[in-house]
Amino acid sequence: MVNTAMVVQESVREKVVAFTFDDGPHPVYTHQVLEIFRRAGGRATFFMIGQEMETHPEIAAEVHREGHEIANHTYTHPDLTKLTLEEAGEELQRAENLVQKVTGQPARCFRPPYFGVNDDILSLAAERGYRTIGAVNGDAKDWDNPGVEYILEHTRSAVKPGSVLIFHDGYGDRSQTVEAVRVLVEELVVEGYRLVTVSELLDISRDHDEKTT
Repeated sequence: MVNTAMVVQESVREKVVAFTFDDGPHPVYTHQVLEIFRRAGGRATFFMIGQEMETHPEIAAEVHREGHEIANHTYTHPDLTKLTLEEAGEELQRAENLVQKVTGQPARCFRPPYFGVNDDILSLAAERGYRTIGAVNGDAKDWDNPGVEYILEHTRSAVKPGSVLIFHDGYGDRSQTVEAVRVLVEELVVEGYRLVTVSELLDISRDHDEKTT
């Protein structure tokens, strides 16, 4: 049975959290994010847009080389619920081809642009082997540049072990996001959190479930 539920929080025993970044790769902000995680010794998941991967293939390659996860965020970033299923499938496939070109393996995770899903889109993603990924801190709205403190406040209140966090490293000025992420990463590491990819989080949760059944 395929799992069509959107993942926002996983059940885990250890203090792990998954930072995710949408809409890149970007020649300025993706590098800044990579530096933050390099210093922290953590890993993140980058939900990349296919068109941006074509524009900046060397940055996508660097993300993969540094041990981060690259996941599917469609090819052109449309609201998939406004497309035919055939068109939606094409968006996923074109992005998937680019992910595989960079990583040599299929993407395990998918995030719909604008969190735009319905049962058909969730089923389509599941049938293609993806887990559809949401986030616990959507209220932080970092994509709207609401201010560093706003992003921090609305993310801190949502974080607990097993959380998936959404931020953006592409499309527009992401300097507020980068600064907020810098602060959050430092705080969470001090609190004893390990920074993992979404796929690592899913594996940790699965292992936890198997041990408790």
